[in-house]
Amino acid sequence: MKLMVIGGGGREHAIIKKLRENPDVERIYALPGNGGIAADAECVPIGATDIDAIVQFALEHAIDYAVVAPDDPLVLGAVDRLEQAGIPAFGPHKAAAVIEGSKVFSKNLMKKYGIPTAQYEVFDTAADALRYLETAPLPTVIKADGLALGKGVMIAHTRDDAYGAVRAIMEDKQFGSSGDRIVIEEFLTGPEVSVLSFTDGTTVVPMVSSMDHKRALDGDRGLNTGGMGTVAPNPFYTPSVAQRCMDEIFLPTIRAMNAEGRPFKGCLYFGLMLTPDGPKVIEYNCRFGDPETQVVLPLLQTDLLTICRAVTDGTLADVDVRFRPDAAACVILASEGYPLKYEKGFEIAVPDDCEPQVYFAGVEQRDGRLVTSGGRVLGVTAVESDLKSAVASAYAMADRIRFQNKFCRRDIGARALSAQEK
Repeated sequence: MKLMVIGGGGREHAIIKKLRENPDVERIYALPGNGGIAADAECVPIGATDIDAIVQFALEHAIDYAVVAPDDPLVLGAVDRLEQAGIPAFGPHKAAAVIEGSKVFSKNLMKKYGIPTAQYEVFDTAADALRYLETAPLPTVIKADGLALGKGVMIAHTRDDAYGAVRAIMEDKQFGSSGDRIVIEEFLTGPEVSVLSFTDGTTVVPMVSSMDHKRALDGDRGLNTGGMGTVAPNPFYTPSVAQRCMDEIFLPTIRAMNAEGRPFKGCLYFGLMLTPDGPKVIEYNCRFGDPETQVVLPLLQTDLLTICRAVTDGTLADVDVRFRPDAAACVILASEGYPLKYEKGFEIAVPDDCEPQVYFAGVEQRDGRLVTSGGRVLGVTAVESDLKSAVASAYAMADRIRFQNKFCRRDIGARALSAQEK
């Protein structure tokens, strides 16, 4: 089989490495991929949002199956266009991808169908939002409506911070047109849990739970990033919590989307907060998370391509999806200064024995060498029998990888390990 994976980051590298395990796969194309992915797939310089070129490439190269990984092409309708051209693809249709494409849509969906989430208000003008904030309880959460590379959420602890967030999103257009509308919502407290799930629109199969580390600096300080590391499983996500989430959140969400005429098929990501009042939805993503994928897929025992095709065909209930009873930890190595200003173009040295467990993101090839080309450069993942060992192994490998201006958090997994010890 000839496969095509849309995207060019660490998540896509993890997906490609897992797909390669299927003996029927003879070739994988990555559009656009990156310099590190080139070792595992044939990279093609077509952008992830160039839907016309993607479809044309798929037809010219007789692609048997496509995986659309990032949010942008999904929201633009890449899966719809590929299927119209006769190319089966993994991922939701445009009508369903709106669950991530618009936070206003997702919040209204949860309200309409009684899915637990934070209280919220929607605003179309900065003036109305600023007026509301004069008396709103603090802290509060301000979110851009549209896609913002995982950075369109600001937590304001003071009224001035809240005013500044609204002005940055709506007036300064920090996230472009994604900030034309905003959601201001109640600040929730409790452990955060990420649960990616396979779903064919009827059956929901949650993957191993994980814990992301969004802030740039140790101790959850600093700016929000696309994610500085992950661990799996998440110790706060107990079997009883998992059952409650299935009954109150996962299945009701799938049923709600069906009722709205927007059946969801693909990977639906549930960002949850385990509050004193029970689990609540912080956000939905319409695709595999990054870097959650880099710890979840290494634990997957069942063939990924088989699962993906069952999702597309609506036969997920017939697949026995299993995960290893181990633990995984991923440490992101970033360029110092990320997520703001950083230098790039530095050569990367990865020991040969680490290479199989490295997922490349912000890298390119230059004169046969890998060099940094982005903020999050790569992720290194370790799988061990317990979380403490996985974290130690991930850091041991991360410390052996070299490039100038290398930066990482040193406390990935600390909160999870502390919870295990209680």
